[in-house]
Amino acid sequence: MSTVNKLVLASANPGKIKELQQMLDQLGIEVIPQTELSIPDIEETGLCFVENSILKARNASALSGLPAIADDSGLEVDYLKGAPGIYSARFAGADATDASNRHKLLDLLSEVPAEQRTARYQTVVVYMRHASDPTPIICQGTWEGSIAIDEKGDGGFGYDPIFNVPETGCRAAELGKDSKNRLSHRGKAMANLLLQLQNQ
Repeated sequence: MSTVNKLVLASANPGKIKELQQMLDQLGIEVIPQTELSIPDIEETGLCFVENSILKARNASALSGLPAIADDSGLEVDYLKGAPGIYSARFAGADATDASNRHKLLDLLSEVPAEQRTARYQTVVVYMRHASDPTPIICQGTWEGSIAIDEKGDGGFGYDPIFNVPETGCRAAELGKDSKNRLSHRGKAMANLLLQLQNQ
């Protein structure tokens, strides 16, 4: 089993915190969101998901003295050449909400036919043993789907109400917790990380 018994989660996103805590519960690891330690968000200046995840994990570990997990995730829409990508959380501007981001995306795709609305969620999860860890554990996950023409479902967060999941025929926001954790980009990356943490 893992020798890690406590870590800080480098996120202030309530939906993300809830999903990651559920996944880490099975290892008996106490997960402390950085907000509980008054750790501020660091500016995401990276040019890719990996860089942003490392920035966030290093910041949380340095300010807490604990091991840290961070994830950077986003939605890539093929028609938009991979946008919103690393800017998914602020697609509609600096003060964007989940709803405003979804509305902007639906507006941009309003004239785009179904066969050209392919998309995927991407995530990179980073685990740092300490702030100067030279070999952090890096796990990546992808979830293929497409963008719907309207919103359905009241679960999940982010773009979930407009993300079609082909293997289920419904939206990500309509999936139960267990199904989403099994199928999703974050679930795949975390399953890999959990296996590696068991050997720490």
